[in-house]
Amino acid sequence: MSWNIAKPWRLVAATLATALGLVAVPAARAGDIDYGKPGTPVHLVIGYQPYYTESWSGVVMRGKKLYEKYLPKGSTVDFSIGLQGAVIVNAMLAGKENIGYVGDMPGIVSTTKQDVADIRIVAAIGLGTDECNIMLARTNAPPFASAADGLKWLQGKNVGIPLGSCADRFAREAFKKAGVTPAAVLNQSIEVITSGFRAGKLDAAVVWEPTASRLVQEGLARRIASGATVGATDGAFLTMRADLIKQRPDIVRAWLNAELDAELYVADPKNAMEVARMATEQTTGFKEKMLWSSLYGSNPVASGGTPQRLTLPFAITPPVAQLLDSATVFLHSIKSISVDKLRPEAVMPEFAQQILKERGLTAPVGKVMAMPDSAYTGK
Repeated sequence: MSWNIAKPWRLVAATLATALGLVAVPAARAGDIDYGKPGTPVHLVIGYQPYYTESWSGVVMRGKKLYEKYLPKGSTVDFSIGLQGAVIVNAMLAGKENIGYVGDMPGIVSTTKQDVADIRIVAAIGLGTDECNIMLARTNAPPFASAADGLKWLQGKNVGIPLGSCADRFAREAFKKAGVTPAAVLNQSIEVITSGFRAGKLDAAVVWEPTASRLVQEGLARRIASGATVGATDGAFLTMRADLIKQRPDIVRAWLNAELDAELYVADPKNAMEVARMATEQTTGFKEKMLWSSLYGSNPVASGGTPQRLTLPFAITPPVAQLLDSATVFLHSIKSISVDKLRPEAVMPEFAQQILKERGLTAPVGKVMAMPDSAYTGK
């Protein structure tokens, strides 16, 4: 299916390149950073996305300071919020950040920019079907008996999608499987999509959590389908600069041990309210209930809901590897990257695998199951 884009493709391509971290990076490869000798204190800058629910182990890492248990004494850590994955990718390429919590698309793109700086994927921090892949419709759309019916309604409609994102990949697959052709696919940011729903100028959009829960709870849109409707997966990854991995494998292991603790914390339903509280403290414009709903809330199957909101793989499991392969092919097909298969060293699963073995655990390390609204005990 070819996109009917309501703006010149050259402009869309430029916007897409920016969104995926293909511009605004140094022309020459950045030199290696000196991280000191193994065992010595280190200073780290962590790029993370509290506005992307699937990567919320980073929220817990910051809120609980779990890394302090594992890093050499005297080490310091700064957290830098990225409103989108491309911001984190650019900062890592420029040597301003060392570790990044990103979605699958920017994570893949980052590993293909080795002429600028070498970035590797070292762990999978989230895997789901309705964290990025969420189809919303205007509130006055007709009622649908099923999510499949909701997708069919999109025939001839105007749909806002951040092109090149995981939402874009899902939308193309959903439209193909449903056999529908929108009147126009509008390359729109989350902010523009929100304004479009508020002004009544948008029929539908594909967005990710926690924005989806916010739009629904603000009464601006309603869910009609998700990746669960068509079997489409979304994910999030932990990336590290290769110079950090080479010089300080002790730091890689330390951070991954703390990351494992964070994923176990997220998966424990007793911690749901505390995770939502930390996310509230680290974001603006979201109410605590919206944030809780984005990870722990339940949605009807008829609108794409699923009993399992998130899988926490930690290691590069077969489903994670399959997502990486298919997403790489997609990015190549839309000319966002020059390869349709990642270089072998782009993904380094050995650290996570060894840590699981040492701690007597297997992947996935946890699952987040949907809870009824009555489980929310906040204000």
